[in-house]
Amino acid sequence: QVQLVESGGGLVQAGGSLRLSCAASGRTASTYVMGWFRQAPGKEREFVAGITWRGGTTVYADSVKGRFTISRDNAKNTVYLQMNSLNAEDTAVYFCASSRSGYPTRRSGNYDYWGQGTQVTVSS
Repeated sequence: QVQLVESGGGLVQAGGSLRLSCAASGRTASTYVMGWFRQAPGKEREFVAGITWRGGTTVYADSVKGRFTISRDNAKNTVYLQMNSLNAEDTAVYFCASSRSGYPTRRSGNYDYWGQGTQVTVSS
């Protein structure tokens, strides 16, 4: 069992930055693939970024590539999402998720555990 708690969301102006954190607990939390997803009102949940447990492989959605960076600190059991150059289309609830698969896939169904989400609102 893995518990995930996101933090760092908030209100930011367009062009600004935020860093989200996801603290994981559980005996093997640091060995899981981790991903960030987001869901805007009236839209389906979409993949944002993923990272392997050693951090050697990262995957990004095209919409955030070059602006967002996912990283992890296994000693702290924490995954981060640094978000730069934010725009109104980034407004959503952001969720972190963990997967026992070996690769950070884009399919939400491949993730086993989810956090409760943190709201990110970008004002234009």
